Amino acid sequence: MKEIINGLSVFLEGNSKNKSIIFLHGFPYDHTMWKAQIDDLSEKYFCVTYDIRGLGESPVGDGQYTMESFVDDLETTINELKLEKPILCGLSMGGYIGLRALEKFENKFSAVILCDTRADADSNEGKLKRAAAVKRINTEGLAPFTKDFITNCFGENYKQNNQDEFEKRIAKSSVFDPVGVKGSLLAMLGRNDTTEYLSKIKIPALIICGEFDALTPPAVMKSLSEKISGAEFVVIKNSGHMSPIENPKEVNKAIMEFLKKL
Repeated sequence: MKEIINGLSVFLEGNSKNKSIIFLHGFPYDHTMWKAQIDDLSEKYFCVTYDIRGLGESPVGDGQYTMESFVDDLETTINELKLEKPILCGLSMGGYIGLRALEKFENKFSAVILCDTRADADSNEGKLKRAAAVKRINTEGLAPFTKDFITNCFGENYKQNNQDEFEKRIAKSSVFDPVGVKGSLLAMLGRNDTTEYLSKIKIPALIICGEFDALTPPAVMKSLSEKISGAEFVVIKNSGHMSPIENPKEVNKAIMEFLKKL
């Protein structure tokens, strides 16, 4: 079921009386990246996901986004749906939003699942890459940037064995509004560092990373997990940065085993 909350396209699956999980997608994707997880979890959990502002079916507005405004959207969605301490699950940019949300209002959540993400802010080199991406979109259009960026997100195993699905991902993101994509790049460029908060997280945490993730390698995510007291760390085989899509069976198994312990 689809609802519009504060202008955002929000998608609901499962019984609203069940424990809720709210999924935050990565960049430059939309809510459909979580399909395999929601298909498996919606029988026992109330699954909520939405297209982050400027991406997918959600409005672009002025394109002037910050990580704080993304966190505000998350909080508004939780409040409007009256979700009682949902489990928070975010990948990459969704993880950035999730970590900042924990820093601001951890008491609104019962557990967190962080997939292929990081707590540190962009380095100077990273900021320059984001700026170059904005310039490239302005000069070449969105499609060339999207193709190159998404190609780097996926591992070789998935690209070779799921070529049609891989091409569909590129095509889907290539028709997003460039203003929204650039707004997301600027929000990520300007985000704060949440590393210091990791040791203060008190809710149960599961950290998931693709074995061949080129953007947030296992060593980076293992270091993140070690800073969170009691966090579980799982490496997903034959997977790059988009582990929930590339190896949903292993990701879903890890999530389900984690949820059983809550």
